[in-house]
Amino acid sequence: MSAPLIDIRDVSRVYHSGEDELRALDRVSLTVEEGEFVAIVGQSGSGKSTLMNILGCLDRPTEGHYFIRGRDVAGLDRDALASLRRDTFGFVFQRYNLLANTTAMENVEVPAIYAGRPKKDRWTRAAELLTRLGLGDRLDHTPGQLSGGQQQRVSIARALMNDAPIILADEPTGALDRTSGAEMLTLLQDLNRDGRTIILITHDPEVARAARRVIRIADGRIVSDTRTDEALLFRPGSTHKVGGMHADGRLGFLPDMGEAAKLALRTLRTNMFRTSLTLLGVVIGVAAVVAMLAIGNGSQQQVMQRISQLGTNLLTVRPGAPGTRPTGDMATLVVGDAEAIAGLPNVEVVVPQRSTQKTMRAGNIDYRTQINGVTSGFPAAQDWQIAQGSFFGPQEEKELAAVVVLGDTVARNLFPDSSPIGKTVLIASQPFEVIGVLAPKGATGGGNDMDDIAVVPLRSAFMRVFGRDYLGSIVVRIKDLDKASQTEEAITSLLKVRHGVEDFQIRNTASFIATATETRRTFTMMLAAVAIISLIVGGIGVMNIMLVSVTERTREIGVRMATGARMLNILLQFNTEAVVVCGLGGLIGVGLGFAVAATMEFFGNPVAYSLGPPIFAFACAFLTGVVFGYLPARKAARMDPVAALASE
Repeated sequence: MSAPLIDIRDVSRVYHSGEDELRALDRVSLTVEEGEFVAIVGQSGSGKSTLMNILGCLDRPTEGHYFIRGRDVAGLDRDALASLRRDTFGFVFQRYNLLANTTAMENVEVPAIYAGRPKKDRWTRAAELLTRLGLGDRLDHTPGQLSGGQQQRVSIARALMNDAPIILADEPTGALDRTSGAEMLTLLQDLNRDGRTIILITHDPEVARAARRVIRIADGRIVSDTRTDEALLFRPGSTHKVGGMHADGRLGFLPDMGEAAKLALRTLRTNMFRTSLTLLGVVIGVAAVVAMLAIGNGSQQQVMQRISQLGTNLLTVRPGAPGTRPTGDMATLVVGDAEAIAGLPNVEVVVPQRSTQKTMRAGNIDYRTQINGVTSGFPAAQDWQIAQGSFFGPQEEKELAAVVVLGDTVARNLFPDSSPIGKTVLIASQPFEVIGVLAPKGATGGGNDMDDIAVVPLRSAFMRVFGRDYLGSIVVRIKDLDKASQTEEAITSLLKVRHGVEDFQIRNTASFIATATETRRTFTMMLAAVAIISLIVGGIGVMNIMLVSVTERTREIGVRMATGARMLNILLQFNTEAVVVCGLGGLIGVGLGFAVAATMEFFGNPVAYSLGPPIFAFACAFLTGVVFGYLPARKAARMDPVAALASE
C-alpha cells in the first residue's frame, strides 16, 4: 500500500518558560489519507492550533516524526519547508490575512510569485479562481472594499493558486455571520469533492459536522476520532505533486526584482510622510556631494591654472643639443648617464626610460599603445600608485624578466571583463606576464591620456622590444625644490664631461607637484567627509524606516512565509524597499545638487561639471540602501512564521 498523505507519529510540542514546561501536544499520532475532509475540534488551549501549525510545516515538533507521503520533514531546512508549504498546502485563516494595500488579484497571485510562474500565467489563473468563487467583478478591489465573506473567498482563491492538494482551514467561519459561514463550509465541501484533502480547525461542533471525519483534541491529546460517513470518503487518485515541485516539475524561482520594486513602491506610498523624511536625509547628502564636487573641481581648476607656472620637483633630460627638437633616433643618452646622475646631491630618484608605440595583444584583442621601458624607481619618480598587483623591482630588472605593468586605459581595453593580473600579453610578438595595473591618472593639460601606457623593465625592453640600448629621456626627481637650479647645473656639468659636448637638454616642466598634491588632498578630504555624512544620515534614516516597517508588517511576513516565501524572498523584498528609498533619494539628490551648482555658477563662482560626481553620489546612495537595509531585511527573513502570523 502507498504511504498516507499525512502521517504523524508520537508528536509532542513542548514550550519552556524558565523551569516551567507546557506540553501543547502530547504524543499525538494520526494519519490522513488523500481526499479526506477532516475536522479537528477542540476548545481554546486544547492544542488544535499547534497541531495545525505542525501539519502545515509552520512549526516543528519537539518530539516524534511527521511524514508527508512517506517523506520525513524533520530534516528539512527553513527554505525546504517553505517550498513544501508553497506546493503542498493552501492556508485559509480565520482573520483572512490579506495584504491590506493590494487588490484581490494581487493577493491571490502571491503564492505563484514564489513558485516562479510568469506574470501573465499568474493573473490568468487568479482571475479564473476569483471568478469561479463569485468575485469576478471584484478583481481590483482591496480588502477594505470587500465584505468578510468576500475576503474569505479571496483567501481560498489564494490557497488554490498553486493547486495545492491540501487545504488547511483555521476557523474559517469564525469571523463570518451565519449565512456567510454556511456558504464557506459548502465551498470547502465542493473543494473536497473536487479531490482536495481538507483539514478544518474549529472549536464549534456544528461547523465540524460539515466534515466526514471528526478528531477531537483536549489537553494536547486526541480523545476521539470518528467518521460520519465512511462510504462517502473520496479517493480520486489525485495527480497533485508533493515535495517541493510544482506542476511543470521545476523548482520555484525567486520573485523577480521588478515585482519586489513594485511592491516596495506601493508600500512606501502608504507612509508618504515618513518616507519623505527618510528620503530627505539621502537627498541632502547626495546633493551636497554633487554640488561640492562641481564647485570644488571648478575652484581647483582655477587654482591649478594660477600655480601652473611655478615650477616642479621633476627634471627631464632629453637627447639633442639645446634648441633642437629631440627625435626617436638620437642615441646620445645611455644608462650610464642615469647611474652617474643618481650620485649627485639633492637627487632622490633617477629613472632612465625609452618609449615607442607598439600593438599589444591579449587573446583576440589588439590594442596599440605606448610602451615605456623604465627602471623600478618609476612609481616613486612619477608619484604613481599601483591599483592592482605590484610593480617590478631590481630583481626582475636583473633577471631580464618579461613582465609588464599596464596603465588603466590599456587594462580596460585588453581585459574588459576580468582582472589582467597573471595573464599573458604579446608585445612585438614577445610574451609578457602582467604583474600590475597602474592607478588611473587621467589626462594631461594637453588632453593626452596618461593611462594609455604599458611599462616594462628597461633592459628587458632593450632586448625584446627596442633592439638598441640608448635612452629616450632621463627623469630626475629632486629632494629640495629650493635647490632645483643648482641640481640642474650639476647635471649639465656632469653630462658635458661624460659626452664632451652638450648634446642634451634639460627641461623643467611647469606643474608644481607639491602644491598640486596638497590641493587635491584637501579637496579629497572635504568630499570624503561629505560622503561619509551622507552615508551616516541616510543610513540611519533608512534603517529606522525599515525596522519600523518590519515591526508593522510582521503578520504580512508570516502570510508570505505560509504561502511559500523562502528566507531569500523576504530578504530580497525588504532590502529592495531600502534600495528603492535610497535610489529615489539619490536621483532627487543628484538633480538638486546640479541645481545648487548652477545657482552658484550664475552668481559667478567657478563650476566644473562632469559625469563622475553624480555617478559616485548615486552609487553611495544605492550602497547605503543595500548596507543599511540588510539588517532589517535579515530580521524579517529570520522570523518564526508561527509567531509572525500570531502578531497583532
